Amino acid sequence: MTAPAKLLFAGTPDFALAALRALHGAGHVIPAVITRPDRAAGRGRRIAASPVKTWAQEAGLDLLQPASWKDASLTRRLEDFGADLLVVAAYGSILPAAALDACARGAVNIHASLLPRWRGASPVAAAILAGDGHTGVTLMQMDAGLDTGPLLAVRRTAIEPHETTGTLERRLARLGADLLLEQLPAILAGELEAVPQDASLSTYAPLIAKRQGRLDWTRPAEALARRVRAFDPWPVAHAMWGDRPLRLWQAQALDGAGGDPGRVLDVSRDGMDVATVSGVLRVREVQLPGRRRMPALDAARGAPLAEAVLT
Repeated sequence: MTAPAKLLFAGTPDFALAALRALHGAGHVIPAVITRPDRAAGRGRRIAASPVKTWAQEAGLDLLQPASWKDASLTRRLEDFGADLLVVAAYGSILPAAALDACARGAVNIHASLLPRWRGASPVAAAILAGDGHTGVTLMQMDAGLDTGPLLAVRRTAIEPHETTGTLERRLARLGADLLLEQLPAILAGELEAVPQDASLSTYAPLIAKRQGRLDWTRPAEALARRVRAFDPWPVAHAMWGDRPLRLWQAQALDGAGGDPGRVLDVSRDGMDVATVSGVLRVREVQLPGRRRMPALDAARGAPLAEAVLT
């Protein structure tokens, strides 16, 4: 068995939890967990702790939540831990060079794409939106750029036809945790070759904005189906039914001539069929304001969705 290492960990959302749990469960010493400050979340905009903070507190781990990295004493504090490596997974902010150099072996990032494809904040959603057949996780030696460091290890996986950002992120989180544990001894021993990225192949995945969730029915059905999957669980694909927003889940593209873009052609047990500029989008679940998410046919029993025009 590999001797326990002393590791700092930086991460914030659910994606980071699999790696943190795996490192802790493997017996590695984690003197501090770094996560973003608490922020307002949910409909009530209440201040909430990040998933990483919540779990770290339950596990009895010390926490750092810097509002800013401008204070040099913060990076000196990281150095004082005498850690072997800083492990980063979806921290949510660019770390300064001094923080990346605070540990003996520097910093390694678990990124949810096959770098250099989909650098940036939303790599999973970007892969689904683009119709990529495969994605994966990359262990990257961190540098001062945005996901530009050399590659240490990669694990590839197919994107299943009906996977959403939520389900695929959970799968990639487990894949990344497994890859990290597998490669950690070699990383700590300096045995892995750090392969520079080919910048000419890079693509960028910016943060998804809430406004992107609204569907444009003049797009082909296949592109709209990918958007429904990519925007689940956030910001959730939606359309306007008159002056009311209608949220949409579990969509698939069907062949067909369609009709006027946005017109509901049929509502059945199979879902709500909406015409697009090319093909038909079948939506299995919908949600009206103030209602729960439900099968489209159930929603249509209480709202005249049949033959409605969505915009």
